[in-house]
Amino acid sequence: MRSAPTLLALLAAWPALAGIPTDRAVELEHMLLQDCGSCHGLTRKGGLGRPLTRSALETMPSEVVVAIILDGIPDTAMPPWRPLLTEEEAAWIADYLKTKE
Repeated sequence: MRSAPTLLALLAAWPALAGIPTDRAVELEHMLLQDCGSCHGLTRKGGLGRPLTRSALETMPSEVVVAIILDGIPDTAMPPWRPLLTEEEAAWIADYLKTKE
């Protein structure tokens, strides 16, 4: 009997990982689910913040999503993550949000 693929194996196969080490991708996914999920919902279907589902973001350019992640949205609860994330990491998160349901 074959064992189920581990999270690390799945993330290693994720096409958006170019340039992001697998262990960092695991950290980014955890941050996305926990930190972003605290406002946007653990299923990313919305809460205090707007939904972050693939369908909710499909018309938003990736560059805009990256800018929002890095710089936040003034006068809202969306904080800037630039002190904690590189542009490449923010792009990985944007791609994750726009491609994974």
